[in-house]
Amino acid sequence: GAAMVARALWVLLAALRAGWCLLPQSGYLHPDEFFQAPEVMAGDILNLKVYYPWEFLSSSPCRTVVFPLMTSGLTYWVLKSLQQLDICSSCINSYTLLVSPRLLFTIFSFILDYSVYRLASFWGADPWKALVLLAGSYVTLVFYTRTFTNTLEGLLLALLMVLVSSRKSSGHSAEPTSSSLIGVITTAGFFNRPTFLAFALMPLLYWAGLIVDSQKSIKTLINHFLKFILCACFTAFVFITADTFYFTSVSLDDLYSTNKSSLIDVIVQLHDKMVVTPFNFLSYNLNPHNLALHGSHPRVTHFTLNGVMLFGILHILAIGAGFKMLKKYVHQLMLVRWCYRGPPGLLVHSEGSPTLLLFYFVPLAFLSLFSHQEPRFLIPLILPLVLFSASPNRAVKWKLLIVLFNLLGALLFGCLHQGGLIPCLFHLEQLIHSPASSSHPRHYTLLFAHTYMPPRSLLNIKKTDVHVEVIDMAGAGEETLCQTVEQRASNSTCSDCHIFIIIPGTVRATITKCGVSFKNETLIFPHLSMEDPPQISVLSNGNWRSQLGLYILELNR
Repeated sequence: GAAMVARALWVLLAALRAGWCLLPQSGYLHPDEFFQAPEVMAGDILNLKVYYPWEFLSSSPCRTVVFPLMTSGLTYWVLKSLQQLDICSSCINSYTLLVSPRLLFTIFSFILDYSVYRLASFWGADPWKALVLLAGSYVTLVFYTRTFTNTLEGLLLALLMVLVSSRKSSGHSAEPTSSSLIGVITTAGFFNRPTFLAFALMPLLYWAGLIVDSQKSIKTLINHFLKFILCACFTAFVFITADTFYFTSVSLDDLYSTNKSSLIDVIVQLHDKMVVTPFNFLSYNLNPHNLALHGSHPRVTHFTLNGVMLFGILHILAIGAGFKMLKKYVHQLMLVRWCYRGPPGLLVHSEGSPTLLLFYFVPLAFLSLFSHQEPRFLIPLILPLVLFSASPNRAVKWKLLIVLFNLLGALLFGCLHQGGLIPCLFHLEQLIHSPASSSHPRHYTLLFAHTYMPPRSLLNIKKTDVHVEVIDMAGAGEETLCQTVEQRASNSTCSDCHIFIIIPGTVRATITKCGVSFKNETLIFPHLSMEDPPQISVLSNGNWRSQLGLYILELNR
């Protein structure tokens, strides 16, 4: 009966994941969900006016283009093809530009569910309990349906864990599976985000231990590692070649046409222009000054804050179990009586599953070495954590707290957090492309202040369109903001200009000090800005809707 309830609950949560993606979710988690794939691909494939982040400029290539092309690029190519074939005349709009890449990631997110189901019995966890914990987590519902490189990192880790956790059909001893696939996934993960090596370290050591333990012949042992290295090198070659062609804007025709180059000459020329994005990424991020530009945090932020923010009580219980495990092994060391069972070393399937705790805490410790620590960096750890938490009699008494925590997280990050910006862009896209605007071209100036960086692609403006100007003022002060607004308001050279100021309700009063008036204002609710949070005293006086809203103010010129 309990298993049937768990299955039904998982089906409902899976439907919620897909349905909420299509709704769509209005919460805006971080600019990287747009500017590390969809924004770039919208500019390259759909020829839309976008903002290219510095990582994708040819002068500083730090992100591989392979995964953006395979995900957002693929969905945008499908939309473009449908429109060109007249199958869908208005396929490309703000809704499809937002939802189509997210939908692909949502489909991919079920790789996590498959992995949990496959791995549960191997690691001594209840499969359906683990699946419900996974599907009910707001991390899965919100983060794993967004276009983050961290999402892909989590999916690749899940596949890697499936590959290294296989058994012989007899079920007694472990058999290392395809070394080739493990090499491909490890390298692909490294090119997606070099931090993948921190997540892959323990699974790879576990896999290496299984190989050494199960192989009697040194020849077979070498064969496994050779397959791994060769496939890793080939995968790296594919990524480097694709990135080199993309960032250096060269084509094979260009290379061959230069003095009728031979294949050797082409290879030499490619080597000279070679782009290795992970090394550029590491070179940038290992510089403390560069990390400080993105924000510096105490080294314990992941352990004490981010882990709790993402996983709640599960993270706290894992810390408690980790200390117990540590105490146990220290005690054994002091008494000089080690007891090995199962795989070698600490990687044993004993009570509390120490291996899963190592899979969880070792990457967390490595990521804590860097001063820039954001919660989303830890989302790949959800897989070892739910497997650990779904072991018998663990986390059962915390059911209500787990449910309330994930409801709150889903509401905060899926709906409220910067939640007015995406609907605002939908509204502005409809306004810009309205029949009145099409028949009589107007000039639009969209000034965003105290919001996250707006993804220009959602406005659906072609690169050749000069009638729309987007100005991102970020967190500009009152003086700078007023100066820009007054300058635009007094511009007499444009007879049919429409100037819109987009600003959160919490800083709405700033604009009133600028000495300008507005002929229209639209309030989009809800919108919570953690950079300009509402004051509790203001919320309680009946002005809460304005404080939790985003204003679109049309300037009266």
